[in-house]
Amino acid sequence: MHAIYDLAPGCGADRVLLVMLPGAMNRAQDLLGHGFGAALRERDLPVDTVAADAHIDDYIERKVIQRLAADIIAPARSMGYNRIWLMGISIGGMGSMAYVREHAADIEGVVLLAPFLGTRGLIGEVMRAGGLRQWRPGEIPPGDDERMLVAWLRTYRADDPALPVVYLGYGTGDRFALASTMLAAQLPASRVLAVDGGHDWQTWKLLWQQLLDRGLFSN
Repeated sequence: MHAIYDLAPGCGADRVLLVMLPGAMNRAQDLLGHGFGAALRERDLPVDTVAADAHIDDYIERKVIQRLAADIIAPARSMGYNRIWLMGISIGGMGSMAYVREHAADIEGVVLLAPFLGTRGLIGEVMRAGGLRQWRPGEIPPGDDERMLVAWLRTYRADDPALPVVYLGYGTGDRFALASTMLAAQLPASRVLAVDGGHDWQTWKLLWQQLLDRGLFSN
């Protein structure tokens, strides 16, 4: 998996590695071009970043988790990183949570911006049932990764020390806002941020800046 690394100035023992996953139609360099790394540097945060070039084909071919583990996370561990966070935009949010579902112990925290968590039909089914806690997924056919992920989200508990902390940000006019509303019910209000906006870079940048100002990476 091609990736772009950017190291924070200075050397510290408690450095964080933030792995950033772009949306379906975006590339790793888009994250940097839109200032996601610069926002960290402006705040002097001891956070190294790696923008991973996860393509839509990686999701279709179900290779995202394998490639993240082998190409990004394992090498980071070997370099001494003990604090690893994921940040995913849109389908990158799905990739982030899918990774956590299989490798929760690898990750300290996750930031989801306007995450795509499933098709409108699946999310609508959950919400008609009253939300994740009331929804019953039934028997899940092999290969139905979206339903498996949403079923796992039912079990997520923010107070479980074995699971990463999750922060969620989304625009209220985003076309995937219902999925964020669904997930928000599983999270403390202090870890959820909703702003006016849609499914676009302007909104994602605003969310990122405001979430950083809430003290991300201080857990």
